[in-house]
Amino acid sequence: MISFQPTADLLASAQITFDNMRSYYEHYSVEWQLPQIHTQIADLENWDIIYNGEIVGAIRLAYGSQGCYLRDLQVAQQFQNKGIGRDAIAEVKRLAIKAGANQLRLRVFKISPAVSLYQTIGFTIDTQKERFYYMSLKIVE
Repeated sequence: MISFQPTADLLASAQITFDNMRSYYEHYSVEWQLPQIHTQIADLENWDIIYNGEIVGAIRLAYGSQGCYLRDLQVAQQFQNKGIGRDAIAEVKRLAIKAGANQLRLRVFKISPAVSLYQTIGFTIDTQKERFYYMSLKIVE
């Protein structure tokens, strides 16, 4: 069973991101450490993803004039490919609608397998840069 709760332990949540993103940081030679991630997520809306009673991932959101920005969606590697990411996006949509947003936006590394998940759900690529796709999805209640 998958559920969601506000994040109580930001450092543990940052560790999930650091572990998941390490290969991308190394691939692109980005110097990124756990304290930097912890600092970056402190002002975001942070949610834990819980699978069978265990915290297995994180959702991080920010809101602005262009809707809800999905800053981070992480699922620990050993829990990937179980539908958790898809359910997490459904929760993000629910939270965004509740906050009055009508669009989801995100940035994803081009080499990330999450690109295909986002496209399957209906996100489209708006623009791209060397490392990233910038994607969006219109949402309605």
